Amino acid sequence: MPSPKERGPYEPTWESLRQHGIPKWLRDGKFGIYAHWGIYSVPAFGPNATWYIHSVYHDPDSEARRHHEQTFGRLEEFGYKDFIPMFSGERFDADEWADLFQRAGARFAGPVAEHHDGFAMWDTAHSGWNAARMGPGRDVVGELEKAIKEHGMKFVTAFHHAANWFFFPVWDERYDCSDPQCSGLYGAIHGRDEMPTREFLENWRGKIVEVIDRYDPDFLWFDFGLDIIHEDYVKDMLAYYYNRAAASNKEVVVTYKGHSLPPGAGLVDLELGQERDLTYHEWITDSTVDDQGAWGYVEGAGYKSLDRLIDNLVDRVSKNGYLLLNVGPKPDGTIPEEAKRLLLGMGEWLEVNGEAIYGTSPWVIAAEGPTSLESGRMFNEADVGYTAEDIRFTAKDDALYAIVLDWPGEKAVIRSLVKGAGGQSACHSGAKVRRYGLYEAEVASVTMLGDGRELPWDLTDEGLVIRTPGSKPCGHAFAFRIGRRAPWAE
Repeated sequence: MPSPKERGPYEPTWESLRQHGIPKWLRDGKFGIYAHWGIYSVPAFGPNATWYIHSVYHDPDSEARRHHEQTFGRLEEFGYKDFIPMFSGERFDADEWADLFQRAGARFAGPVAEHHDGFAMWDTAHSGWNAARMGPGRDVVGELEKAIKEHGMKFVTAFHHAANWFFFPVWDERYDCSDPQCSGLYGAIHGRDEMPTREFLENWRGKIVEVIDRYDPDFLWFDFGLDIIHEDYVKDMLAYYYNRAAASNKEVVVTYKGHSLPPGAGLVDLELGQERDLTYHEWITDSTVDDQGAWGYVEGAGYKSLDRLIDNLVDRVSKNGYLLLNVGPKPDGTIPEEAKRLLLGMGEWLEVNGEAIYGTSPWVIAAEGPTSLESGRMFNEADVGYTAEDIRFTAKDDALYAIVLDWPGEKAVIRSLVKGAGGQSACHSGAKVRRYGLYEAEVASVTMLGDGRELPWDLTDEGLVIRTPGSKPCGHAFAFRIGRRAPWAE
């Protein structure tokens, strides 16, 4: 790999890498989609499809092992590699995926390039165990790069392969993962407690650099596991990516989980999570359309409601966050019909209300209402019924958007916006409301997105009271546009 210092302004030091900023396209785009598609879509079992095989190999008493041996045979005779011929991908159509993601309103999209399982979804020179040479016989990353960019979206590649070091018990001679001929998939044979070898680290970095050079991604997403990679390799990889982007005058982003990178060196990702309050820092969350966190395709898995997906998108954006939403395609490459329905439903909502999402900024107040999230930041995604009193705010130019998370009836009362000085907090329905004082002359107009007609309103000591339209412009989360002007303007 060329020296990062020779390629641009970033040095492989945390002091230098922390100078890298968040792309404007991400701040504007807010919402993206990625796909967990790999060998794990074949067994399609468990609460988490992508970790199914880890349980099979590591826990002989697990439900996953019992299912595996009842369905496919003893693990000693049928290992993970034996699923590869069933991972057919005969109906995979990159253009169809990209068209769906675009119609869903995504502004960035892409595949999991390699999961913990060690099976690369591109034609890598670092291993023969990849989708171009086995299974589908397709360069999935390459085909999706072309299709997604042609559809006007930024390109995402997600990497989980740091965890390959511990994902299979390569020290256990009972199983095929201990066969040196399969080390390109399962990982090099090593002791249970050994640290990653230099060869493993070189391979980890080499695959990422290969994807950067060959497919020019705008977004590198990393799962847990970066903390077992020696930081010199992480810093070199980041400097290489940031410098290559700087040479092309291109904005890119890297995300990470936990404390795997120092603050500012990338964008923190909260798995299945969201912040309770407005944050000073920007963040992203990876979530999934299924309701059990399966990530990959699981036969018979349930799905979240469209209302929940939309409400949680709005909540995240209002608090300075972004959303990367996952779908899990089937082994043949098709996206399940229910997942399609949900994605298209999000797209229809964004067609009406995207003005309150895309290109917006968080406002000084993120939210009001009685419904609060559980504590924590990860794995706390809201599965609650928001009410008409739950409101989220965004802002853009001379407009303030108040997005009411359920239909308010004949009138909506926005209690955060009051006549007078504001500044004081008050309690309503058991929730504390922060008051923001408006001049009456400051409100130029009030409309509901999708309706467009000016609505009657009254600014009172209790809040901004708005008469709603006679009919709903959409089925979920209703956005008021409050046009503002300088109150002393002539």
